[in-house]
Amino acid sequence: MKIKTWLLVSYLLVMLLPLGAAYGLFAWINAYHQDRNIAEYMENWTELNALQTVLNDPSLYEVNADMTKVNQLESDRLSVTLYTDIGFVVYTSNPMRYTLLSFVRKEQLYEGFYELQQKFGAYTYKEPVFAGNTFVGVYEVQLLRDEWVAGVGQRTWFVGGIFIVFFLALFTGVAILVNRKLNRPLRQLMGQMDSFAKGEAVFPLTERHDEIGELTKSFDSMRKELTEANRKLSDEQQKKETMIASISHDLKTPLTSIRAYAEALQTGKLSDGEQAEYRNVIISKSGYMRQMLDDLLMYTLLQSSSYEMEYVKVDGGEFFDMLVSGYDMLCEKKRIKLRVVSDVTGEFAVNDKQLMRVVDNLMANAITHTNPGGAIGLAAVDVGQTPEWSFPFVAEALKREDGMYLIVQNEGLGLSEAEIAKVFDPLFQADPARTKAGERGTGLGLSITKQIMEKHGGDVQMVSVPDIGTAVICWLPRMKGEEHDEMDKTTTSN
Repeated sequence: MKIKTWLLVSYLLVMLLPLGAAYGLFAWINAYHQDRNIAEYMENWTELNALQTVLNDPSLYEVNADMTKVNQLESDRLSVTLYTDIGFVVYTSNPMRYTLLSFVRKEQLYEGFYELQQKFGAYTYKEPVFAGNTFVGVYEVQLLRDEWVAGVGQRTWFVGGIFIVFFLALFTGVAILVNRKLNRPLRQLMGQMDSFAKGEAVFPLTERHDEIGELTKSFDSMRKELTEANRKLSDEQQKKETMIASISHDLKTPLTSIRAYAEALQTGKLSDGEQAEYRNVIISKSGYMRQMLDDLLMYTLLQSSSYEMEYVKVDGGEFFDMLVSGYDMLCEKKRIKLRVVSDVTGEFAVNDKQLMRVVDNLMANAITHTNPGGAIGLAAVDVGQTPEWSFPFVAEALKREDGMYLIVQNEGLGLSEAEIAKVFDPLFQADPARTKAGERGTGLGLSITKQIMEKHGGDVQMVSVPDIGTAVICWLPRMKGEEHDEMDKTTTSN
């Protein structure tokens, strides 16, 4: 039950239960009083009938009359008052109320004849007395209700005790329910929050279907997200530390070589051929270091959340024709056969320099890992087209329904599934020993490629079969209508 509903129900119960209890007790006491009143009424009438034979004597209503018989009627619960016909008191057994010869007005004297009137403390009865047809006086009898008053007092204390017990039980029940429904789960949740803040273990709470349960789920979800975010931050920090250490080591090797060759050149004892060779080595090592620093700078830039890549609208046919051209000389130098296909239609939003970097990275990897006499395939095609030279497992990976594919395929040893799972991680080298020490890549190329494609709204994947070859497949979406209009506005304003 929701806490809001539970509180409303509890509020109604706290209001209605006392009313119900009071009504029940009142009805019970009233029923008892009704039964008791009937019996008491009959008893009083019987006693009055016995008194009337004495009190109907006309001689009693004269001044200085003999009241011996009347005095014999007196008791602790009986009070008798006799009035003359004009309202003078000639006898009273209750001097606290009247004195002899006190006068009562006729309106008060004649009120309530022949009625047995029930009051809280007594029954009262008045009746006129006649001597023949002459009105001579009035007698008034009061029958005290001592037993009834005592019973009412006892029942009042009894009912009060019941109400006190009832309210204590109601208060205790509400306190227990509030503690169980609100205080205890809130304390448990606060304990979890404190434990989480202190980095201590947090154990799941019992599932609840109310607002506190929803709050607990939200806290648990937030805790998991923060834990995962902290884990990712820790992993990223560890990767950055590993990257810095690895790049520092990789920079140290060519820097040491450059220093050694430069010092040898300073001696002036080298032949012209040796000097030329040493200069070429220095240029080669410095080029490698520059490439490494460029990759590190680009990787850091792409990792930054504040970096926004600028895009231009291009015609797919012209742009990708240009993008896949110019790699013939590099392949011929290593005696590798290059197959190029370009067949793209439509318009795309691209950062031309970054996509050139993507193709350069992928072609550099493919050339590095292809033996002389092997073949490399480079294709830029619309979705739905498959280059005729592509491996069967490459064709099976082309599952998009719109956009274009940029495919770089090379023959070679291929990669295992475990290596493919890590190939886009920074600094990962599938086979660091495949090239000469100091001449292998930085290990950032594929990671940079992945980030560039994702910032273009696309993606990249690698497929490979051992001893057959490997292919990197980049997918890029076409410009949508809204992007097309926005790009037109930007171009016009520029």
